[in-house]
Amino acid sequence: MIRTMASVLALTLVTLLPAAADPVRFAVTDIEGLEALQQEFGGFEKALEKSTGLEIELIPVSSRTAAVEAMNAGHVDLVLTGPAEYVIMKELSQPRIVVAWQRPDYFAQIAVLANGPIRTLEDLKGKKIAFGAVGSTSQHLGPAQALTDQGIKYNEDYEPVIINRNVAAEALIRGDIAAVGLNFGHLSSIREAFPDAAFAVLARGRDLPNDILVARKDVSEDVFTKVRDAFLKDGNALMSAVLTGDDNKKFKGGIFLTDIKDEDYDYVRSMYRTIGVDTFNAFVE
Repeated sequence: MIRTMASVLALTLVTLLPAAADPVRFAVTDIEGLEALQQEFGGFEKALEKSTGLEIELIPVSSRTAAVEAMNAGHVDLVLTGPAEYVIMKELSQPRIVVAWQRPDYFAQIAVLANGPIRTLEDLKGKKIAFGAVGSTSQHLGPAQALTDQGIKYNEDYEPVIINRNVAAEALIRGDIAAVGLNFGHLSSIREAFPDAAFAVLARGRDLPNDILVARKDVSEDVFTKVRDAFLKDGNALMSAVLTGDDNKKFKGGIFLTDIKDEDYDYVRSMYRTIGVDTFNAFVE
């Protein structure tokens, strides 16, 4: 009888203990595999846990489409993504904006050979221009928009071709293409990779909208507030943790921006329209 009463008491105490909160699951759309994700964001994971008091779990996703599916299925709570991806995610998942991650010197350019035949935008007409990954904000959409903003129409005034940027640089040097669309950082890396060639910038776009952290639309208000407030009060510490990842060096010198609205990404929507995409319910492949 005493043993039975002790068992009942133990069961009652266990029942009264608060259930452990589920971890807040964090994904990044442009990093594949858990090992790579931990290398880039392991330090940030710990810093965000310290700032919020929440358990953060890094969840790898194989693609931007997989990130949307995971969010809609409730398997992921937070997703860090690029501006072009955000526009599509907004249509497919209706996520809530938490904070933007500023990338200094994040703009698109059109590069040509400094000693080549292309000297003006008019010289590009009837020629081939290479762009990077389809749907990339800074390698495809942004450069195309930079030209459109200056009156050079996509797929009308020139022929767009999709080529890896190092291959495109080689094609540019050979004279197979007239120009390459890419971002500031990529042009710097090409200059290092091809020191015997000289490149010039023929057109530059405006600064691009920032990468953005979004929360699943039905994430709890408590979690949403704690995460957003962490970036407000501990932004410097979180950014220091972010910068321990090699790929994350692109955020060096940037800050976290919490006063961000969906309409801030309308410029990205105009980029999609420039390449002939008028609806935002699927990723461009």
